[in-house]
Amino acid sequence: MTLTDFLPKDVSLTIAMALCAVAFVSGTARGFSGFGSALIFMPLASSIAAPRLVAALLLVIDFVAAAPLLPVAWRKADRKATAVIVLGALVGVPIGTYFLSVLEPVTTRWIISGFVAALLLLLLSGWRYRGKDHAWLSVGIGGLSGFCSGLAQTGGPPIVGYWLGRPIASIVARANILLFFGASDFFSMVSYATTGLISRESLVLSLIVGPVYAIGVAFGASLFGRASEKVFRGICYVLIAIAVVAGLPVLDGILR
Repeated sequence: MTLTDFLPKDVSLTIAMALCAVAFVSGTARGFSGFGSALIFMPLASSIAAPRLVAALLLVIDFVAAAPLLPVAWRKADRKATAVIVLGALVGVPIGTYFLSVLEPVTTRWIISGFVAALLLLLLSGWRYRGKDHAWLSVGIGGLSGFCSGLAQTGGPPIVGYWLGRPIASIVARANILLFFGASDFFSMVSYATTGLISRESLVLSLIVGPVYAIGVAFGASLFGRASEKVFRGICYVLIAIAVVAGLPVLDGILR
């Protein structure tokens, strides 16, 4: 038996290898800078395979990678504040998942490209919320992040921008973020499973792509401290921008 025998019927060996390459690059960005994996992976991967398949694939491999970090995050996080913002994700994730499950693939790709472009601008702006803490605002931010996660697994920037601007210790902010995404990923797993997005195909593909993603994360982490974080973040921003442009459906006839 060959690797091709294990692939989903709509995924060729070439597509699988391309997804692995994208996963390695996005994993490297995640390992070094702690962000950017979904913003690089989703525009490119959804131009290679069906958006529903690659969103489920990214959810599975990232959920597995993040799970070991949750016990420590639980101990260090402000669980009360996190619970409030998680309420928003509880609403936002199913809505995003619904749109992912019913929209046409090309329409979904346009939305993903638009979302990622907007989130890149948010990152470039250096936005941090420094106003007062309001429950309704926390729920709204959680809902927005949850919607982005349900639709395209791109819920990071709103949460990071919100919590890193709060007057709390950085170790608590990081734990809050990790705990939030643990809950958000759980909601996504349930939503994706009930809508049929978590399928045999996505699980099989995760066994192939997941280890490559993990190698990329480890490689990126090994670079930390050896290169300027400012320079590497700039590289990540450029990669996200390239992913947005290269993933545009209008370029299908040229690039694919």
